[in-house]
Amino acid sequence: MIYQQGPEAVVFALLTLTKRIAEQQAALAAQSHQTPSTPSGMKPPYQKPPGKTRKKRPGAKAGHPGARRKLPQRIDHRKEHRADCCPKCGGRLQRCADTRTRYTEDIPHIHPEVTEHVIHRDWCPRCQMKVEPVVPDALPGATLGNHVLVLSAWLHYALGNTLSQIVEVFNFHLQMKITPGGLTQMWYRLQAILYPWYEQIQQQALHSAVLHADESGWRVDGKTHWLWCFTTRNLTYYMINRCRGSPALMKFFVEEFAGTLVSDFWGAYNAVVCALRQTCLVHLLRELAHTEQYKSPGRHWPVFAKKLRRLVGDAIRLWRARADLPQQTYASRRARLTTRLQELLAMPWKDRHAKRLIKRLRRHQNDLFTFLDQPDVPFDNNAAERAIRPAVVIRKNSYGNRSERGADCQSVLMSVFRTLKQRGHDPIRTIVHALAQYLTTGQLPPLPEPKLTSDG
Repeated sequence: MIYQQGPEAVVFALLTLTKRIAEQQAALAAQSHQTPSTPSGMKPPYQKPPGKTRKKRPGAKAGHPGARRKLPQRIDHRKEHRADCCPKCGGRLQRCADTRTRYTEDIPHIHPEVTEHVIHRDWCPRCQMKVEPVVPDALPGATLGNHVLVLSAWLHYALGNTLSQIVEVFNFHLQMKITPGGLTQMWYRLQAILYPWYEQIQQQALHSAVLHADESGWRVDGKTHWLWCFTTRNLTYYMINRCRGSPALMKFFVEEFAGTLVSDFWGAYNAVVCALRQTCLVHLLRELAHTEQYKSPGRHWPVFAKKLRRLVGDAIRLWRARADLPQQTYASRRARLTTRLQELLAMPWKDRHAKRLIKRLRRHQNDLFTFLDQPDVPFDNNAAERAIRPAVVIRKNSYGNRSERGADCQSVLMSVFRTLKQRGHDPIRTIVHALAQYLTTGQLPPLPEPKLTSDG
């Protein structure tokens, strides 16, 4: 027995056994192309092929005109710099009249401005009471001004900064002591004031010609909710709801939608009463690639996938060449696409994945080629995916909301900030001006219209 040979022999035996087990595990990992830290369903990083190399260098083409920061129109300070001696040898310099000019722009040391408001209270003989004017610089009873309120809300609901980050920015950089609870309560008051703008965004979305819709997961008090996004070129409406089905959509579509609804193939959108639909063809192509990569289709699948890809590709190419084709030629090719789709649906496919997609195509056969008949209707739903992406980034930073009230505030303020940005307005200046008008007159001004661009 090893134990009878003494403690040194026991230690040597244990070390030898440990080394042998480690060598066996390394050999097994090499045979299975995995390391102990690699999950069974994942390929090790060193086994993956190298990524695609960039075809060309980033940036504009060689020889393009240079781009630099514009010269400032206002100079606040002027400084002169002159060397006392040569920086290389330390020798005495002979003064010359040669100079050069350089401009720098920086943020000065910031400190909060404290304003003492002396409010005169005068007697009204008719009303038999003392009256006083409204202070338009801050909400009633608030010690922080409207600019602080809107700036903090913009940082949180538009840029995705967390509450703790905003508190640190104000406490240390802006030298203004604020608390998380005080900011949250001010945001709730801001939401209540801007809620009419939120309703105007919804009404304008319902009366738009083309509306894009998408949804993504959200968390409220640790429970799964859904963030709905409805967007056009000039507005975005966010809605956080517990449901991902048609009841949530009915809260937004309070009336029949007379335009074209662009969405993916999620079944809840089928409950929306609308004039026309366009389903995202990019989602359809992704489904084909996903099936081939992960679901091991049968031997009949390649024929089906090839026909469907060619049909979708021909439709997209026809859409891009529409302006260059005679009307009669375009109409003939458009009719041929419908015939090819019907032939594809009528074929008796044996592959189970092909049958699954054929069932989807039959349900949406009238929604696949709407973009070929209606102007300004795309064949994809990229607009909604781009509009929902900023909210997804915010979700990754804040992990959702802690209450239903916070979720409602999130929906309203994200919609307002996103819409103002789409319309070309400075969100902070616009909302501060609207708050001043609201506090003075008691009426919030209408939601600002889109600014005209250079192309009209």
